[in-house]
Amino acid sequence: MTAEIIDLVNYQRPPLADQQAIRDTVSLIIAKVAAEGDAAVSALSQSIDNFPPELITLKPFNDYELTESLRSAIHSSYNRIKNFCRFQAQQLKNSSFSDDCGEFSSIYQPIERIGAYIPGGRFPLISTALMTLTPAQVAGCSVRIACSPSDDPALLAAASLAGATHFIRVGGAQAIAAMSYGWNGIEPVNMIVGPGNSYVNEAKAQIQQRTQIDTLAGPSELLIYANKVNHPDWLVADALAQAEHDPAAISLIVSESAELLATLKGMLLSQAEAAALFESGNIVLLHSQSADDSLVFINDYAPEHLHVCVTGMRPDDFKNYGALFIGENSAVAFGDYCSGPNHTLPTAGAAHFSGGLSVHRFLKVLTRQQITDQGREVLATIATKLAAAEGLTAHQHSAELRKLN
Repeated sequence: MTAEIIDLVNYQRPPLADQQAIRDTVSLIIAKVAAEGDAAVSALSQSIDNFPPELITLKPFNDYELTESLRSAIHSSYNRIKNFCRFQAQQLKNSSFSDDCGEFSSIYQPIERIGAYIPGGRFPLISTALMTLTPAQVAGCSVRIACSPSDDPALLAAASLAGATHFIRVGGAQAIAAMSYGWNGIEPVNMIVGPGNSYVNEAKAQIQQRTQIDTLAGPSELLIYANKVNHPDWLVADALAQAEHDPAAISLIVSESAELLATLKGMLLSQAEAAALFESGNIVLLHSQSADDSLVFINDYAPEHLHVCVTGMRPDDFKNYGALFIGENSAVAFGDYCSGPNHTLPTAGAAHFSGGLSVHRFLKVLTRQQITDQGREVLATIATKLAAAEGLTAHQHSAELRKLN
């Protein structure tokens, strides 16, 4: 690609790279763990990451040796994430109603055993420990297993504060397999959440039939929509921050203002790191002919992070995104760390049908029904006719028995 401003209508999200080699490798890893258990996890961890898996006993948060500024930042972030999770949870109420046929209930029940993968290969992602474990803690999941290749004290402290009941130092696809199949006497989890590299992502894809997952993550994304701003340098900084997530991360800046785009281009080309990302297509400037065109593009693109710095647009105009940041003050970096809403978000257009990680994801919705004698006769009449129409004679018989007795 070249470091030029592109017409909006000419841009498409880059296709994901072929992952066949990764799929094959991960398939072998999972099959080995399924067949050989703990021994396979140990051998794979030693071979791939050069250390054996380790069950680390977490200490109380305040027992970790951290600088006071970092300790305060972790605690403040945790409190904000927890408060937002509690806000989400208070909207979820068990409820019942009765009618002539009986009593009917909708029940929110925590998923019992969850696993949280916390990347640590390139950076110890303290924030991911908080973001993946805290909503499970608030939801009331009784077993919360954290897996990470990192044993950084700050990450361990964050996992402890956010309520991890176990911490296993193990990374990669073998960590996902260990949580899905069980390890070292720890029973398999019911759901695995959290981001990771291509091998982690593929492992999550391959264990879906036995273990629920949150989402499959593609390269991280930011779409900034701006026309007239007070701080164009903030937008450049935001685009650069996004590029830190992974080498395939993409930041788009969409604008109807040729003047703003020219300013941003100049800023990007004046910094060596930014210029390289602009040249490689990791940062892209897109010129739109109208607000309508911009809105259609944004809703179709369905970005992971959407940052809107345009006046006169209603938040409800934007339909598909992982998280929406409104106004120049609302840095995506705040959402990544500490504002409160979760930073584990859908990528690669998945925001068309899913949202970010939340308390809701750690709950299952159950229903209950208790039918009265009067209801039995009413419902039997309905069910008998429907079962007969479908040709399901055993169902029909089951309903008819209750009508006759």
